[in-house]
Amino acid sequence: MGMIARLMRVGLVGVALAAPQAALAESLADALISAYRASNILDQNRAVLRAADEDVAQAVASLRPVLSFRASAGYSHTQLNEGLSATVSLLADILVFDFGRGAAAIAARKEAVLATRDSLLGFEQEVLLNAVGAYVTLQQRQAVVALRQSNVRLITQELRAAKDRFDVGEITRTDVAIADAQLAASQADLAAAQGDVAIAIEGYKLAVGHYPKRLSTLPKMPHTAKSLADAQAIAQRTHPSIHQLQHQVAAAEASILLAKANMGPTLTANATATNGANKADSFSMSLNLNQTLYNGGNGSSLYRQSLARRDSTLAQLHQTTAQVIQGVGIAWSNIEVARANIAGSDRQIRSAQTAYNGVKEEAKLGSRTTLDVLNAEQNLLNARNSRLTAQAAYYNGIYTLLARMGLMTVDHLKLGIPTYDPEAYYNAVKSAPATSSQGKRLDKVLKAIGQIK
Repeated sequence: MGMIARLMRVGLVGVALAAPQAALAESLADALISAYRASNILDQNRAVLRAADEDVAQAVASLRPVLSFRASAGYSHTQLNEGLSATVSLLADILVFDFGRGAAAIAARKEAVLATRDSLLGFEQEVLLNAVGAYVTLQQRQAVVALRQSNVRLITQELRAAKDRFDVGEITRTDVAIADAQLAASQADLAAAQGDVAIAIEGYKLAVGHYPKRLSTLPKMPHTAKSLADAQAIAQRTHPSIHQLQHQVAAAEASILLAKANMGPTLTANATATNGANKADSFSMSLNLNQTLYNGGNGSSLYRQSLARRDSTLAQLHQTTAQVIQGVGIAWSNIEVARANIAGSDRQIRSAQTAYNGVKEEAKLGSRTTLDVLNAEQNLLNARNSRLTAQAAYYNGIYTLLARMGLMTVDHLKLGIPTYDPEAYYNAVKSAPATSSQGKRLDKVLKAIGQIK
């Protein structure tokens, strides 16, 4: 365990195991914070959320009076008269009563906003989980490089010892050739491991937003749940995908009411004030009740369609809930497998180390060949490598379980940084502001979230 722990603290390729100052190391929390702040995916979906917020503003605006200005000028010529004429008119269209259309539209769009917020939370989980995976993978591959480097050094010593024994006639040239071939294979494995690290470094940059510094040791595992049943119950209560679809179902219910209201009448008022030439001023006002009597069955079709969409979304909610529960179960099982693999690898390491020590001593006495020593050393290397792989799988598994439970968020992980406030923009636009004072307030909100300079 001591050697494995030291290997997990290895820096970038070629960095010695003697670590630089701890202050220069990048912790997992640092990586998660960077991923959250630098994520293009989160920026994209925050903009999607702001667009959904504007849908509410537009639904609110549709209920307000529409004021318009009209000016006209003309010229006429007859045998008896000619001249210019001009009029200026102010028109107002007011929705007096819409029989529930506006309220249903606003309700549907508010639910869509809430669904989009949960979608954003789901993307936050994805971004943070990818950052954990990139961090753990890079550490694991760096540790494999350290193992491969140690293996190359060890086989180099074995080759040197084999040559010395050949020179004094203790072994044949075949033993030397075996050791040399094993060294070449070990060097090739080291090159492949270094290539894996280079790939992991690029994956780290994509997930975290910058190339890695020296990585710190992994922190203590976060708490998940006491049992699989508890984990699944938490997931049903907190997972953003479930909440998102619950809001989409509510939006679909509101859309049904809207489709039904659209088949009813509307009551509107119109007012026009005109200022014309030669004191030809006028004012008119009318009240209009409109009811569609027949539109070819389009209204009924839209109503039936809204029912079908509600049923589809409800079925999707049930299926997603089942998939979330399944995902928690799979993540829990993967953790158990990884834990068992760690225990098995520890036992394998102890046995392989004992076997290697024994074979090496027996080789000195002439009862074992160089090939036996190299095989024993390879078995020990494979056991240590399996331990690293199992440990990485276990760590990734814990955070994957958190994500499947809906808890892989900045707030739950207590990263201690300001987070994007999804209500700030909504509160600034939900009343459909148009005046300069409200516009300045909106500018402040946009500046605070980094959307304007």
